[in-house]
Amino acid sequence: MGQPEKEGQRKIDAAVKLPPGYVITWGGQFENQQRAMKRFAIVVPVTIASIFLLLFISFNSVKQAVLIILNIPFALIGGILALLIGGFNLSVSASVGFITLFGVAVLNGIVMVSYFNELRREGINLELAVIKGAVLRLRPVLITASVAALGLVPMLLATGPGSEIQKPLAAVVIGGLISSTLLTLFILPTLYKVFERKSQPRPHPLPNPPATTELISA
Repeated sequence: MGQPEKEGQRKIDAAVKLPPGYVITWGGQFENQQRAMKRFAIVVPVTIASIFLLLFISFNSVKQAVLIILNIPFALIGGILALLIGGFNLSVSASVGFITLFGVAVLNGIVMVSYFNELRREGINLELAVIKGAVLRLRPVLITASVAALGLVPMLLATGPGSEIQKPLAAVVIGGLISSTLLTLFILPTLYKVFERKSQPRPHPLPNPPATTELISA
């Protein structure tokens, strides 16, 4: 619930005294927003739990699944700051923007961590794999984030009908992508090094085909 709605309820509760048997209910867009926010309170934890499960299945590692999930708080920082700077309330469209943001942030984390693992399987030591992987995956991460952010700039600058719905969503996604990308490029490699310091490189999930033998006839 936004600050104006809370303030309106407080003023009405203080100024309006109803006789016994009468109550005040809030309807319209306000009621729809409250209903949607209750659903989001269920959908968001279920979404994060589902992402974590899929990451665990893909990487077969709780530590690496947690490491990639940490991209979500990285994205939340920028999204919340964008709402504060733009003066937007946490509306339904902003909540949808946060869910969209989770997907892009997790994707960037997968790109980085999977390449770190690939380099370590090739025999490169942990520190060099982190440095080389961060440098070589800089461009893919930036491209993924910039394409999504630039596509929402017209929505952020919109002034016509419906812009009050578009702007919070665009602000959340753009702000979250900025913070998520920067923190993914600088913080995620450091955390990977800390998490994987004592672990050995895991074999590739797809085993190599068996070597063929040649029969040499005498």
